[in-house]
Amino acid sequence: MRPYPSRPARRAVPAAALLLLLGAACPAVAADGEPDRDFTIEDPRITESSGLAASRLHPGVYWTHNDSDDGPYVFAVDSRTGKTVATITMRGVGEPRDVEGISIGPDGDIYVGDIGDNLDGSWSHVWIYRFPEPKALRDATVTATQYDVKYADGARNAEALMVHPKTGRAYIASKNEDGGRLYEGPAKLTAGATNTFRRVGEVPWVTDGAFSPDGGSLVLRSYFSARVYDFEDGRLGESRSVAAPFQRQAESVTYTADGSALMFGSEGAGSGVVRVEVEGGQEEEDPQEKGKPSGSGSPSSGAGESQDGDGKGSVGLGAVIIVGVGALWFALRRKRAGQG
Repeated sequence: MRPYPSRPARRAVPAAALLLLLGAACPAVAADGEPDRDFTIEDPRITESSGLAASRLHPGVYWTHNDSDDGPYVFAVDSRTGKTVATITMRGVGEPRDVEGISIGPDGDIYVGDIGDNLDGSWSHVWIYRFPEPKALRDATVTATQYDVKYADGARNAEALMVHPKTGRAYIASKNEDGGRLYEGPAKLTAGATNTFRRVGEVPWVTDGAFSPDGGSLVLRSYFSARVYDFEDGRLGESRSVAAPFQRQAESVTYTADGSALMFGSEGAGSGVVRVEVEGGQEEEDPQEKGKPSGSGSPSSGAGESQDGDGKGSVGLGAVIIVGVGALWFALRRKRAGQG
């Protein structure tokens, strides 16, 4: 296996206070070895999994990457074991700055979004990297194409890169305390030129997003919630909530390759990925189970949960969430003040 640089001490995660309040429940790993179930990322190098993309060539395999200060690395993780089965090193892309999203296009290429900007507009441009998904799962160095990206209405922070599975057009969802925006890239990205992304919609605070395999739906998640939007002709339609699981730092989401479920991931060493069935998913049998995780991870698991059905658990959990949101807000303010 290729040598891998040691990681420096990292910043405190914004949602740490919520973790302490809710408790760190261990994610479930499928005992039967079936792919696309709940799993734990076992690789000690992957401590800030900030994006997920279901492989099109290798059933049960998910591509992920670390956040900032890591290098040009992308990992293939097998959901049956949680182990990394390939480490890809991107060549020809310079030094990645803040990699936050990953997606796979209709051409089978993997798109990596170096689109984070924790100073909310300090960088005049960001980058998207692109390379074909490897046919064989083994450690390799690949030459990636680099695209320069800017926004028509000025620089901003973003964590969600989505490539439409039918048109191949790239979209970015920005992240802001007052809500984000959905940006549409040009019909075709061009290397060696500036690719301008233009605002086409308003979205909430977004940490990741993904298109359904048929391109008719777009899921966007935040630290505490997720919504699925109808998507047609490049524009957002009606939306509905999804019961996203509570996680230590909710940073990633993708559809399974068959579109039957959503896979929600989190940052942190030994982080868990939780499957949540979607409406009409192949695993859905009981309407009351719709939107629930497949394993032990639960959207409502955590401190303050009552078992006697008197409603006290919901009130307690609501209070915990309010405290967690406040802690997150102050952490972000403190982080911005320290970087300003």
